[in-house]
Amino acid sequence: MRRLLCGLLSLAAAGLWTGAAPNAQSTTAPPEEVDVALVLAVDVSFSMDLDELALQRNGYIEAFRSKQLHEAIAKGAIGKIAVTYFEWAGGNFQHIVKPWTIIETPQSAIAFAEELGEAQTRRGRRTSISGAIDLSMSLLEQSNVTAMRRVIDISGDGANNDGRPVTAARDEAAAKGISINGLPVMLKQASYFDIDDLDIYYRDCVITGIGAFVIPIRERHQFVDATRTKLLREIADLPAGEARVQKAQATNQNANCLSGERQWRDRMGN
Repeated sequence: MRRLLCGLLSLAAAGLWTGAAPNAQSTTAPPEEVDVALVLAVDVSFSMDLDELALQRNGYIEAFRSKQLHEAIAKGAIGKIAVTYFEWAGGNFQHIVKPWTIIETPQSAIAFAEELGEAQTRRGRRTSISGAIDLSMSLLEQSNVTAMRRVIDISGDGANNDGRPVTAARDEAAAKGISINGLPVMLKQASYFDIDDLDIYYRDCVITGIGAFVIPIRERHQFVDATRTKLLREIADLPAGEARVQKAQATNQNANCLSGERQWRDRMGN
């Protein structure tokens, strides 16, 4: 017994024995390598009507069902992507609809689409793009993947009016090497909180990163094509020479990145 104890002490001193069982293995899986880790952050504030919410969700569903998207994933250097999808409104309203999912086959992409179609859509007050970016950054840190690129994809129909300034969140994402692209929904001007040049606001205040872009939606029939085009560009990592804002309204003016906060203050008196 004394010889056994001395032997164990000698092994411990030499750093060769840890006391673990011979077949013990770590329960933490190593990070999986993917071409892109993509966060889909989708606006469900009350400024979006029920038809718009359905069209917005359907745009993502049809995109993940499409053969073009399946081929874009397969052509990547690794051939797989990681995706998570959450819905947001104000800074205190964020709901993860689909946690991180690895997509590498048409079957896994279609399964992702079907699960999106079955999930309930929630709605909330106010618009916090900064809060959506903050949650997206946190999700990317928790993704347990090693990604060649990290991208946040923001879709919404209004300017930031809750939480910290959107530019503060955007700049923090940029400092971490995260790109942000935008899909501003510009179907109507029926609310006091709507702004005329939402695409320009997204260009100047929301997106960031090499090749970052904005694809505005101005007609209901554009949801599927615009969403698919956006995802294809993000997955395929198209060159930075592409226009930062597709079909933008002609203007040489820069957006006021606090316009949403100003609207809320003027309307609500706080």
